[in-house]
Amino acid sequence: MRNIEPGKHKYFLTSIKVIVVFTVFTGLLYTALITFIAQVFFKDKADGSLVVIDGKVVGSKLIGQNFTDEKYFQPRPSAIGYNPTPSGGSNLGPTSKILEQQVLERKEKFFKENYLPSDKSIPVEMLFTSASGVDPHISPAAALLQVDRICRVRKFNEFQKKKLINLIVNKIELPQFGILGEERINVLLLNIELDNLL
Repeated sequence: MRNIEPGKHKYFLTSIKVIVVFTVFTGLLYTALITFIAQVFFKDKADGSLVVIDGKVVGSKLIGQNFTDEKYFQPRPSAIGYNPTPSGGSNLGPTSKILEQQVLERKEKFFKENYLPSDKSIPVEMLFTSASGVDPHISPAAALLQVDRICRVRKFNEFQKKKLINLIVNKIELPQFGILGEERINVLLLNIELDNLL
């Protein structure tokens, strides 16, 4: 091992000191400060925006999950099975035959499950997966197209159907800051309210 040349010891020691100082400040103190601020002022978001019912965590407002039961609103499809660990899309391009086949299958399934006429327009989020694979939202139009199926399965009368439609309208989230994104509905929160609908 080569010895450090005379006169360069002070540079070597200085660099070690700089590493230690920045490690303490950026790795420990800064992290502790940000964690403290997050827990004090944004606790819900810092903890993952978890949804708790009767002391049990049922999901997160930020992570979509699959609702397979017909009595619930269905989320947009996921290329990763709604698993947030790998989080990602399919990476299939617009000329992909596989993507084309998937979209056709999803379209046919959505028509069939929701008793829709063949000329009905389906919102794109019900046909294409999101980039994250765990998008928790659908458009109000996509939710409204599922009303008849849910009413059939739950045996809702006309009064209950109107309450369900009102529930959808009341659950619409506006674009962030009034300009970012579009109107949307969180599927998990909608389904939780659906179970409480009388």
